[in-house]
Amino acid sequence: MRLTRRRALGLGAALALPLPALAQRGFPDKAIRMLVPWAPGGTTDVQMRAVCEQAGRRLGQSVIVENKSGAGGILGAQALLNERPDGYTLSQMPISVFRVPFMSPRPPFDPLADFTYVSHLTGYLFGVVVRADAPWADFNAFLADAKANPGKFNYGTPGVGTSLHITMEQVATKRDLSWVHVPFRGVSENMQALLGGQIHATADSSGWGPLVEEGRLRLLVTWGPERAKRFPAVPTLKELGLDIVSTSPYGVAGPKGMDPAVVRVLDAAFRGAVADPAHMAVLDKFDMPPMPMGPEEYTAFVRRQVEEESAMIRRMGLRM
Repeated sequence: MRLTRRRALGLGAALALPLPALAQRGFPDKAIRMLVPWAPGGTTDVQMRAVCEQAGRRLGQSVIVENKSGAGGILGAQALLNERPDGYTLSQMPISVFRVPFMSPRPPFDPLADFTYVSHLTGYLFGVVVRADAPWADFNAFLADAKANPGKFNYGTPGVGTSLHITMEQVATKRDLSWVHVPFRGVSENMQALLGGQIHATADSSGWGPLVEEGRLRLLVTWGPERAKRFPAVPTLKELGLDIVSTSPYGVAGPKGMDPAVVRVLDAAFRGAVADPAHMAVLDKFDMPPMPMGPEEYTAFVRRQVEEESAMIRRMGLRM
């Protein structure tokens, strides 16, 4: 589900009204922890801090971000396994949570049984960037050079099993080329390695935007269903004949067994926060669409995602 700005602002105003009576009777009566399984300063971290600030205003309690970067974005989900289902510990749930169990000989969790899905939020603008002085003017030139030099090109991503890693390997399969994946803990390390010449390219979410606008990086391609508003001259993967769209939508979840009444309070707060003008400004900055879903719709979405992602993992033969 996508919102226009006008509808989003109207929804934000409506959901800024008092929350259900449960909240007034006691929940929440203290701060809420929000685990963000990515490094500080990246796109997800900035977006989650913005939405948590607005959700906290609606809840009457702070929603405090705690970063747990590494392992391809699954450390927040893993941490929920040891938390009480009282609504006071939540985590951002990247799509890697639905992949890693099917890539692992010993799955760390069951994405369908071990969590309570609370509220869906948004998705990413992904793309591939190179240094501004790199010899490739466009993505096709980059791919042609990579194919001519098998195993000699590398690219950075935020980790194994992330949408960035999976999509780049899908590109390699479609174009019959071989390159080397270099996982990093976050966008800062990724950008430093690219700017320092340690890697040829970076596949990441739109945290690279300011460096592209400053002329330090060159954006070769984006992965959305249509061209990015801020970079209308840059083609999509689909336009280049690769027939791939990757936006890696995500939301917020808690431990399994949460009280449905608590879930409703949290969902109301986060859906209002998604549509708040302050948060919408952050989404616009990173070309991220608002994609709000309540717990029932989000849970159904997760079931579909798990089915699709597990089938893809089996088809590609991916292993940790």
